[in-house]
Amino acid sequence: MTSSAVENYLKRIYLDQTHPDNAAGMVSTGRLALSMGVTPGTATSMLKTLAAAGLVEHESRRGAKLTAQGMELALHVLRRHRLLELFLVETLGLDWTVVHEEAERLEHAVSDRVLERIDHLLGNPLVDPHGDPIPQCGTVDHDENPARTTLLDCDMNVELSIVRVMDQNPDFLRLITAEGLVPGQKVTVANRDFQRETITLAKQGDSSTLGLSLAHKIIVQ
Repeated sequence: MTSSAVENYLKRIYLDQTHPDNAAGMVSTGRLALSMGVTPGTATSMLKTLAAAGLVEHESRRGAKLTAQGMELALHVLRRHRLLELFLVETLGLDWTVVHEEAERLEHAVSDRVLERIDHLLGNPLVDPHGDPIPQCGTVDHDENPARTTLLDCDMNVELSIVRVMDQNPDFLRLITAEGLVPGQKVTVANRDFQRETITLAKQGDSSTLGLSLAHKIIVQ
């Protein structure tokens, strides 16, 4: 049994390791410390522990990356987290703005037996409420960031569907919910104003104006 702290670190390393802006595939101690909200010294100590357990490869000057065993465990934790988020929304009716924190608490306690029952109950879903891909059971062949297009770089005057949001901060989710910019919503980029740093969207006879930094977090296809 791994501890909740170990599981949290493995999941965070995986997400940082596979982030689109991390071409090197290594996670620096500073980046990990910032993501986990700890000091660099605390992050370094944990990396040494994970390396001793064979879960990461750690180089003091370059950072760390998951081993095959570490990858398997990280994806299992991520699978638990995202299935729980969907369960909380679809079955318990919780708002999608709050389920991330709830799933953070529950993911370390739910058993594999219960998790697979949840998966079956939900119809073996492929994505969670935010559009994040759910790793499938028994595989490490998982593409966390498939080729994607955001509202910032998609074609204009073409109807597209929102498929994923890349920020689970409750304030961000409440904002886009108020604007109707949730997964499944059809939108068309009508204008981008780079001087004002805004984007204008048309949707079902209505329109919305969004900052470019927020538009960059919304994935469409």
